[in-house]
Amino acid sequence: MLKLFRFLRPYWWQILILLAATGLQVYTTLRLPALMADIINDGIVKEDVGMIWLVGGKMILFAVISALGSLISSYYSSVVGASFSKDLRTEIFKKILSYSMTDMKTFSTASLITRTTQDVTQVRQTLTMILQMMLRAPLFCIISFIMAIQTAPDMSWIIGVGVVSILGTIILIMSLVIPKFRIFQKLVDKTTLLTRENLTGLRVIRAFNNQKVEKKKFMRTNEDLTKLLIYIDRIMELQNPFINIIFNGTTLLCSWIGISLLTKDFAYLGNMAAFAQYVGHVMMAFLMLSILFVMIPRANVSAERINEVLKPTNKIHWKKETTGVPDKVPSVEFKNVDFMYPDAEEKVLSGVSFVAKAGETTAFVGSTGSGKSTLINLVPRFYEATSGEVIVNGISVKDYNQDDLMGRIGFVPQRGILFSGTVKSNIKFGAPHATDAEVKHAAEVAQADGFISRLPEKYNAHISQGGTNVSGGQKQRLSIARAICKKPEIFVFDDSFSALDMKTDAKLRAALKPETRGAVVLIVAQRVSTIKDADQIVVLDGGKVVGIGKHLELLKTCAVYEDIAKSQLSDDEFKNEMRLAKAKKVEA
Repeated sequence: MLKLFRFLRPYWWQILILLAATGLQVYTTLRLPALMADIINDGIVKEDVGMIWLVGGKMILFAVISALGSLISSYYSSVVGASFSKDLRTEIFKKILSYSMTDMKTFSTASLITRTTQDVTQVRQTLTMILQMMLRAPLFCIISFIMAIQTAPDMSWIIGVGVVSILGTIILIMSLVIPKFRIFQKLVDKTTLLTRENLTGLRVIRAFNNQKVEKKKFMRTNEDLTKLLIYIDRIMELQNPFINIIFNGTTLLCSWIGISLLTKDFAYLGNMAAFAQYVGHVMMAFLMLSILFVMIPRANVSAERINEVLKPTNKIHWKKETTGVPDKVPSVEFKNVDFMYPDAEEKVLSGVSFVAKAGETTAFVGSTGSGKSTLINLVPRFYEATSGEVIVNGISVKDYNQDDLMGRIGFVPQRGILFSGTVKSNIKFGAPHATDAEVKHAAEVAQADGFISRLPEKYNAHISQGGTNVSGGQKQRLSIARAICKKPEIFVFDDSFSALDMKTDAKLRAALKPETRGAVVLIVAQRVSTIKDADQIVVLDGGKVVGIGKHLELLKTCAVYEDIAKSQLSDDEFKNEMRLAKAKKVEA
């Protein structure tokens, strides 16, 4: 938890004010028992009314100052705690955004959500308690102990009995509860994960009639969490009766011993009353520390989980500034590129080499698991090539500043991702300064303008989180429109036409051609019909390039491509394509 205290540096002056106010509160509060002893011994016993009024006025003044100090310290502890948690959440969020795809696999999404919310809240609450109690409680304890001994040395042993009893209770409770805190956080992660999985996969669960199975799975985790919470709460609840017994026992001892001493000297009455208050302050200080000592281990578990998120050094290191001058004419080149996922035994890509030029469409095709999506994920450097070079506009992607490289690429993922907002805000996501005319044009090219125009609010229509209020095909078209609106140098389509019907697919590709005239277009596709007009088709099999060429050329020269085409085309269509391929060969 100490590692997170660096986030307190901007608030040092608020902490100084807080400490000063706490010191003032402790001083004025601990002066009250001594003043009360003076009233009893010098005012009431001696029947000096003037003395009672004078000292009573001081007590009222000190009580007001104490209350003011408490108010100031509570206010600034809340301000510092809230600001600390705001900065910490921001830092976690920034760190997560900087993660590469490999880094993201270290944590589950549910775990990251829990760490950003619940763990930060736990640390904030403990920090606020530390700021309020860590100085106040020791000061109360030490000064009250000294004042108690000075006031009534004959009864000082009572404080020792009370302190030892409270410490024993705290140690017992902490030894039973602390080991359970880490288990508790893991169960919270699991509960969040199951909730998220069930909400996102609700349609699949219903389609396979698996509601009972998922319910049982959730109930088991929920029961484990409930049992653990009940256990922790039961142990924690033991603290109050034990502390009350110790507190009341010390008060009873004070009264018993004090009354026996009063029989020898009645003037001891004021000292006895002051001593009882000082003992109360010592007991309360230890009670506050006991609460804090139980909170700190739990917060320390949360702090460790937060540090695990902040700690990882990104496996991909970006340059602060782009090294070299990129070519004005865009291009993408792979030079003998290998790629292997961390801890994997086999390469996903091996010896991949090709060049994609401006104004041309380069398509990637292959069976499932052949490495198509992995390959194009190396272009925006979502992953780092294990060996070889990925070159964009004449410069290795390793020599780019992150913003510079990403600014040149329009990426459309396999699964259309939309954000809560409007249709317009989603299309303008990569081009915030785009005009309404440019947004509409991008939608028209992506064949999205038709369904957008039918929406009640058209381009201002609301899009829910994840685009759950639009269909899969509509999501894909809006994702494509977003890339077009950005006007990048390099378009990357990762199987982005899969949810479109053949007619819409053909229209979109025809409309897209003029928009990408000076750009590099990289397309991953499953359908031969989508890529047959590409200027260059790269055929992958087992992570290796087994053929590069145009559609008709590959039908004759690449057995893998021939098998793919044969599996997708009817017998008549395939025979016709093969006749065309032979005719082209003869013509050549």
